Order: sequence, then structure tokens, then C-alpha cells
Amino acid sequence: MQHLYDIDVQVPMRDGVVLAANVWHPTEGESPTLLVRLPYGKELVLGAGHALMPDFQALLEAGYALVVQDCRGTHRSEGEFVPHMADRTDGEDTVAWITDQPWSDGTVGMYGGSYLGMVQWETAVTGVPALKAIAPMCTSIDNYEAPWYSSGGALSLSLVTLWNAQMYALDAQRSLTLGEDTLPQLQELGQAVLSHESLNEILPTAEVPVLKAYGKWWDDWMAHPSHDAYWDAMELTPELKNVTAPALNIGGWYDLYIGQTLRTYTTARQQAGSAEAREGQRLVIGPWDHGLAGDGVYRDRSFGPMASARMMGLSDLHVKFFDRWLRGDTTALDGVAPVKIFVMGIDQWRDEQAWPLPDTRWTDFHLTSAGHANTADGDGVLTTEPPTGAGHDTYLYDPRRPVPSAGGASMPTTPGFCGPVDQRTVAGREDVLCFAGPVLDEAVEVTGPVSLTLFVSSSAVDTDFTAKLVDVFPDGRAINLCDGILRARYRGGLATEELMEPGTVYEITVDMTATSNVFLPGHRIRVDVSSSNFPRYDRNTNTGGVIARENEEQMIPAINHIHHGPSHPSRLVLPVIDRKDQR
Repeated sequence: MQHLYDIDVQVPMRDGVVLAANVWHPTEGESPTLLVRLPYGKELVLGAGHALMPDFQALLEAGYALVVQDCRGTHRSEGEFVPHMADRTDGEDTVAWITDQPWSDGTVGMYGGSYLGMVQWETAVTGVPALKAIAPMCTSIDNYEAPWYSSGGALSLSLVTLWNAQMYALDAQRSLTLGEDTLPQLQELGQAVLSHESLNEILPTAEVPVLKAYGKWWDDWMAHPSHDAYWDAMELTPELKNVTAPALNIGGWYDLYIGQTLRTYTTARQQAGSAEAREGQRLVIGPWDHGLAGDGVYRDRSFGPMASARMMGLSDLHVKFFDRWLRGDTTALDGVAPVKIFVMGIDQWRDEQAWPLPDTRWTDFHLTSAGHANTADGDGVLTTEPPTGAGHDTYLYDPRRPVPSAGGASMPTTPGFCGPVDQRTVAGREDVLCFAGPVLDEAVEVTGPVSLTLFVSSSAVDTDFTAKLVDVFPDGRAINLCDGILRARYRGGLATEELMEPGTVYEITVDMTATSNVFLPGHRIRVDVSSSNFPRYDRNTNTGGVIARENEEQMIPAINHIHHGPSHPSRLVLPVIDRKDQR
């Protein structure tokens, strides 16, 4: 099918600001349109892009018009860019503009990942009627809990420093092309992006010079460490009732948005504003991270050839989904299950009808030891039998010597920082407690949300607790599956802070997001507990003060205790699936 291609088409917004878009539309007739909005430069969509994005050419060949637009204040679009602030009205106005074009049949869909997914939800909650479907990938509807902070209240440090340095550099570059003297700032920011790891070491965090100097939203983010009214204004969950567009939700087990991707799917299934939007929700989760590969191949673990987005047909699924909701082809999704997940361990795709899986058996795996669970060589035990004896394990958390990040749901900025990574080096530290189950005689499948309930006490008024689910292989490899962190001051909720009384025992729950993994015979199930995961998250200074404003001299060590036994039933809660006939 032949298309016309127009560059930098001017799209007016309601306040007079004009946004730039590249437009492809068929040479004849009217067609449904797919919209992509992004702050990184619309030409990126023409390049290699993200492996989880649908093939650009395949969408054109399927007969869709495409509009790729620079967000307000980025690249060729007018105005000032402030994350999330104008994307609702700008998205709504752009959809309305599309429907007024002679080549439009009046229906619009949206797709894309990360920030490109956020703007889809921000457009969808306006209820604009022409938006018939969205396909958000690796994204969030709560900008506090992901990506900028965590569901446990810790700052997502490595992501926040890198993303802001990149966005400020792009802004300085844009200003330079407009004739403003921003070359010194551009050079400084460009160097910061190239050596972004060093940004994480600078204290106080709020005073990182290159970011503090550029200001803008950085100051706001640092000033609001709690989920307060500032973040509530960007929280879309209460507005899901306005959404009438079904969503194809796509995520990865090692993506930094995995918790939000799953939460958004389940919440939209219940609260979206129309039966079509609720029943039309779809979910796809692969063994992927937030990077560009999308092939499920990592240094310490490969998930096989079928793990790639290309092999599982993600582009074709996009076309089918849009054909169903933009073209009204009621047969387009025949044979496509509502939920499609990649089950690690057996490394296979599997169709499901719901999430969480309806046959989930929530199982407690109790933590116990003889008091020396420190390191993987300690005596920490994970057992389904409730322990009869009381005890506790102790470690020293020193924020000047934090546990280094090793894999997980983080940005793939450096080797070993993202995805499945062998934990043996990290688990050799005295400030990491390891609780392992016996060598398995039979396979155990764990698919669904994972959490760790701990009974804790500390010498400090505030500290962090981290948890990591690990698959220990017969050859000794210890591969992380999912993890979480809780800042103790937020144990009662993210909106309010409550410090601890030193020595008092508190019950807390660490949200470890979710996974899907079969622990094979010969493997062991393990949970690792500590108090830092740096630089993925910022270090708790243990003082109870404003962490982002404190320097190294103000940090104090914390002696932390994990209590277990009949009166303090610390336990890992796993969603066990018993389907031996499928393995």
C-alpha cells in the first residue's frame, strides 16, 4: 500500500502551542490511524527502536496511517517540556486533530513503551471517544511507584539521575538550535550522561551539581519523597473509570515497570469505564527488561530462542489487536488468549485466561536459622513447616558500604546491572542474609505476585529492608527472579512517614512484584534479605531525616535484626501453581 510522508506537520493545541509530527497516510481513501507521542525525537521511531515495539513497516502495510509526534517542548515542538504535565490535554487535542484530517476514518489507536506508554494512559483517561485502543508497553499509571520512586518508598536513583541528565541534555541541545547559548550546559550534561554512574555517588543526592544547576522538575522530585499531593496529581488510577479504550499491556519480568504493568492490567479489568475496555484488556509478559534487545539472552541466563519478541509474534499481535478495535474485525483476536506469559525455568510461552492465575495456591515459606543466616554459606533455612523455635538473625547495614545492585528490574546501563545475574558475589557479604529451601525432588512452579513478610527491629529510627527471590542451580549459579525494597518509615503507607522506635519489633511486608518460574528438580528456592540495593535505589542514611539532603558525614550504621519463630512468623509468600501435567 502506498503512503504519503509529511515531515514536521504542525498540530495546534488548545493553548496555541504547536506540536510537530511526522505523518504517513495512504494515498487514497480514509484509514484508521496509530499515534505515537514521545519526548526523545520522533525520528527514533524510524530507526531500530525498541525490540518490543511493533514493526513500523508492518503497520503501514496493514493499511494504517501513522502519526509520530514530539511531545511539548521537545525537539521540533513548541512549548516547555515538564514530564507528565501537559500530556493529557496534548494527547486529547492530537487525537481530535487526527479525526479532522481528510485521510482519517475517525478512529485512533496508540502504541509505544516507557514514557510513550505513559502518554497513552494520560490520553485514555480523558475519555476522548475517537481513541479506540492503546498498546502501552513497559509503563506505569503511577509515576511515583514506578519509575521515579518505588512501591516501597525508595528513590530509583540510577534511573532518575540518568534519565534527567539525558532529558536535560536534549533540552539544552534543542535550546542551542534555537539560538540560545546553552553549549556549556550541553557539554557538561553530555559528559554526565556518558559517565552517569558517577552521578549516583554524589551526596547529597538533591544537590548533584549538573542536575541541580538545570533545576526544573528535578527540584520538585527531590522535594517530594513521599507519595503526597504532588504525585497524586499525576496518579491515573482514580481516572481509569473514564477509560473506554481496551489496552494491550506488554511487560517483562525484568522490566522496571513490571509491578505497575500487572497492577494496571488487573485494575483496568475491574475499573475501566466501559465493558469493552474492561473485557478487552490483554496482557503479555516475556523474559525481558527495559532495554532494546527483547531477545531474552543475558550473560548469566538465556531463555532460549522462543523468548524473543520477534519469535513470539509481537508485531503481528499489535496488528490483530488494532484490527479488532479500530477496524471492528471481531474475529481478529480469535484464538488469542487474554493473558500470555513466558514461564521461566521451563522456558515456554503459556496462554492463561486471567491474572493472577485462578488456581494459585498461596504458600508460606518460613524463614528460620540458628542465628547465622549471613551469606549463602550460613545456616538460613526456608521451610514450609512453621518453625517451633524462636530466633533472629543480625547484620550491620552501613550506608557507606551498601550492597551493590546485581541484576533485577532496572535500566540496562552497564553489564550485570539488569536482568538475571548470578548472585554469588553479592550473597557472600555478611550484610546479606540467605534463607534457602532443600534441594527439590520435584519441580515447583511459582507464577504470580511475590511478597516477604518480616518481623524486624533496628538500632536506627529508619532503615531499608530488601528482599530478592533466587533460583539456585545445581552448578551453584544463583539467579535472581524478582525483588523489592521497603523504607521502614513507609511501612504504614507511602503518603505518611512514621519512624521506628529502636529495638521495637515491627511487622512489615516487602512487595517483590511478581515472576513466573519453574524451580526444576535439583534446584533450590532462596530468599536474600538485606538493607540496600545500590545504586538501583538510594541509600537510607538511617537518621530519619530527609535522605536526599544528607551527606556522607551524616550517615550512621544500623544494626538490623530479622526475627523468626512462632511469635514472629517471618515468611516468604509464593504463588505456587500445581500443574504437573504441563511440565
